[in-house]
This record gives sequence, structure tokens and C-alpha cells, in this order.
Amino acid sequence: MFRIVTVEDVVRIPPQKFGDPIDDVAREQIKLKYENYVDEELGYVILVTNVDVEATGKILPGDGSTHHKSVFNLLTFFPELHEVVEGEIVEVTDFGAFVRIGPEDALLHVSQIMDDFITYDEKHGVLSGRESKRSLGKGNVVRGRIIAVSFPRGGSGGKIGITLRQPFLGRLEWLQEDLKVKPAKGEHKVER
Repeated sequence: MFRIVTVEDVVRIPPQKFGDPIDDVAREQIKLKYENYVDEELGYVILVTNVDVEATGKILPGDGSTHHKSVFNLLTFFPELHEVVEGEIVEVTDFGAFVRIGPEDALLHVSQIMDDFITYDEKHGVLSGRESKRSLGKGNVVRGRIIAVSFPRGGSGGKIGITLRQPFLGRLEWLQEDLKVKPAKGEHKVER
């Protein structure tokens, strides 16, 4: 899920930037620190916006820089367990597929695709069900549920796992086919 988070922090302005406008330097320093950062509280930080920095700062002993309080917004992507997401398959391998959801690729393991024996066609880059004849390849759009999320220590990367093995999940074309074939609950086909 995408969200906007307001953060308060102290920004360090190095001495070589003292002649530059403080708002521009503060925005630059905050972007260097936060953009493309991954954290278990914030999620994946995508963008820094609305930086407000105090003009008066403090000088700490042994450091020639000034330190200014600042408030700013972060656009983040925070994947939550059991969240339903849609994404495009960007890579297919013999062990599954990688699905682009937000700024990160989630792993769709072969065991989580469908209730069918899956074969991998390396030449065409496709995973196919033996009985169902349904296939997944690069560029297909799927709807899945997040089943695993881990945030690393140190601020980069992360792992997300998704499944398609639940009702109303899968390749979007499969969902449309299933909705056409199966009558809604409580509905009966009437033949005249």
C-alpha cells in the first residue's frame, strides 16, 4: 500500500554548502538519506516532498556543520501481509516468476501459482499448467495476495512473496474466463 508519512529529523548542512539556499541544501541532504531506503517501519521510501527546515541551526563541538530541525513528507510503499495486489510479471524462471508491485519485485514461487503440475518452457520463458493449459509469461498482469514480507537490516533490498492459489487471484485473463463460466453464488442457469 502506498502512503504519505510525515517525518521530523535533524538535517546536517556541511560547511561547503553554507552559501547555498538552505531549503535547497536541506532537501538535497534529506533525499540522499531517505530516498531508496528500506525500513521495517517506513517500508520502501520512494520520494521526499514538502521539506520545511528551520533557518536557525546548531553547531556541535567537533563538527563544523550546522544541524537544523526539519519536517518533511515521504511517499512510501509498505507491503502488508494478506494485501491483494496487482502487478506485471517481469521475469520467469524455473522456480517461479518475479512480479513488479510498486517499486519492488515479489517472488511468485511455482508452488503458489495454481493447483496443477507446472512445467517451465525455457525457450519461450513460460510456466504452464499440465492439466489446465494455463500459462504465465513475461508481461502478463496478475492479481495476487502477499504471503511473506521481510525487511533487511541496513536499509536496502527486501523480500516479498505472493500467491495466486486462492479464489479470485491469478492472471487477469483467467479471472475473466472464470467469471464468464461460473454463475454467481445463488444464481441458476435457466434453460427455455
